[in-house]
Amino acid sequence: MRFRDRAHAGQLLAASLLEYAERDDVVVLALPRGGVPVGYEVARRLAAPLDVFPVRKLGLPGHEELALGAIAPGGICIVNTTVARAAGLDDDDLAAVAAAEEGERRRQEQCHSEPPARDVSKAVHANPRSLRYDHSPNTSDISSNNTTGISHKSI
Repeated sequence: MRFRDRAHAGQLLAASLLEYAERDDVVVLALPRGGVPVGYEVARRLAAPLDVFPVRKLGLPGHEELALGAIAPGGICIVNTTVARAAGLDDDDLAAVAAAEEGERRRQEQCHSEPPARDVSKAVHANPRSLRYDHSPNTSDISSNNTTGISHKSI
């Protein structure tokens, strides 16, 4: 499906989420920068609060435009273990990549004067193209036999 722009994409996504409209247990999380116009339209249509969740992409060393994973507030680190293994990266390599991006992520987070509207540590996102992962503290790390290709680690 093609969208005219991100606002149009948000309007279409919102139409598929109407069962969540006007509920007090719903908050829309938008990832800067491109996700904010989408999230705005969803939040407006659902009459839900909108919060910006500042994340930083973790680029593959030497090929930084290839997303290896992301870091987020609260020490959340999501890694595509399939990409990491294919590149021959171990946990120390991943920690170095995450540390290099953490300063910029914190700077972005400080740009928002208010804390997140809700506890987003167990947020469920409705983007059908997004990666879903187990957010429990026992989620395996890169060295395990993780068949999903996604790993959550606290950093």
